Amino acid sequence: MRILAVDWSGDLRGAAKRIRVAEAVPGRLVDVRGGLDRDGVGDLLLDLRDRAEPAVVGMDFSFGLPAWFPTRYGARSLPQVWDLARDEGETWLEACDPPFWGRAGTRKPTDVDLYRDTELEARDRGLNPLSTFQIGGAGAVGTGSVRGMALLGRWRRAGVGVWPMDPAPGPRGVLVVEVYPRAMTGPVVKSSADARRALVEADPRVPTELRAAVTATEDAFDAAYAALGMADHADELAALPARTDPASGIEGRLWLPPTAPGPPR
Repeated sequence: MRILAVDWSGDLRGAAKRIRVAEAVPGRLVDVRGGLDRDGVGDLLLDLRDRAEPAVVGMDFSFGLPAWFPTRYGARSLPQVWDLARDEGETWLEACDPPFWGRAGTRKPTDVDLYRDTELEARDRGLNPLSTFQIGGAGAVGTGSVRGMALLGRWRRAGVGVWPMDPAPGPRGVLVVEVYPRAMTGPVVKSSADARRALVEADPRVPTELRAAVTATEDAFDAAYAALGMADHADELAALPARTDPASGIEGRLWLPPTAPGPPR
């Protein structure tokens, strides 16, 4: 089974400058590369779908929103949420009306639930995923998530499995899962090139010839470590069951490794 991870971008233009794709096998990074835009990532998934070897692909954007928000629009399942993001997402991003925030002149709402159940569970583990409603400011994930959700329905209709709705290996041998790269690295100041370099140089899983590419940008660093963290649990991912609980069915769910990352071995 192949293990890949995509560090996504919500940039309206120039997403290919940010998106990175990494591949790993247990104990070793195989590749990290750029050059794909969001449509190019979709083409990659379709190519994987048509190959004999199954693949699991991690994506670092939210696959859903807190349930109260889409149900306001009548959406009651993840496919309906994705269609809603396709039809309304650009309006949400342009207007930045509550509950969205992060642009100049907007404030973080205090009267609604900002996090999905899966994000609250991650926070209970000491992680710090941000709210999908935050579409501007440091670390904001909302813009990329809304533009990613808008594509998930198209991919799934083309035969790409999406967890937690679909079990491994997906209906045609490729499964996309939502990941949180910081769950794979442990605490690190990823904006610091020196901090990235220190972690990578101490990690025997990263071949010498790939270290410069991994440390060159935050995006490459996150893609590489998401792939490595997934590859460390390849057997679990190969047998990943679908989730049928109500929260997963409308909000999606992060795949998290069962234990916190340890020091490089």
